[in-house]
Amino acid sequence: MLLRETYSTDICSMHIHVVAATKFEIQPAASFFESESFQINHANISFGISGIGLMSATYFLATQIQKQKPDIVIQAGIAGCFENDKNNTLVAIKQDVPADVGVFENNTFKNIFDLKLADQYEWPFTNGVLVNPHEKLLALTGMAQVNAISINEISTDKTKIGWYQQKYSPFVESMEGAALHFVCLNEKIPFLQLRCVSNQIGERDKSKWTIKESINTLNNGLIETIKKISTHDETYFRI
Repeated sequence: MLLRETYSTDICSMHIHVVAATKFEIQPAASFFESESFQINHANISFGISGIGLMSATYFLATQIQKQKPDIVIQAGIAGCFENDKNNTLVAIKQDVPADVGVFENNTFKNIFDLKLADQYEWPFTNGVLVNPHEKLLALTGMAQVNAISINEISTDKTKIGWYQQKYSPFVESMEGAALHFVCLNEKIPFLQLRCVSNQIGERDKSKWTIKESINTLNNGLIETIKKISTHDETYFRI
């Protein structure tokens, strides 16, 4: 099936837009809500695919928001984890950052804030990271709230992995998360980023990855989260 990119024009309903980098990551949830006519309680739900990487995700989110500004945006996907034995763990992302923007110099990595090319407190950044301020949404998930990083190159180098851990204390990494935070903070739209661990960072033996199981866990959590959100009016989540 094609993922739904439009929603009811019922002005009394909240619009929740769900986005993922790839179709297969959210297809089970899209199929479930298709069976519900993409409506549940007070909410209309739409789905979209951004493509892989920060550039694709930023462009997709920005253009979608201009076409139909949703009340809430949820980004969902699988992710690599910096800790061992965490496959199939579902988390909500409290803060994210484009971690590989900068330069390696004198055996260390310096980001744009270290290089004094940007102010680490210039909106939408807070101390150099993109923090989700929507505490009600985060708490509603019932999931652990963790730090994440977004990168354009999947981390395999031990030196880079160590630097990311020291600099940002991330639990997971993705290739699109920071785009969600950046766009939604600028557009003042409540948002959630949900990630399910499918593999350990640096582990290239895919026989140890749990993609199928993680997608199942991700979609079950996504469906339940949307159900919880839909019992509230959209004004409940505004700050």
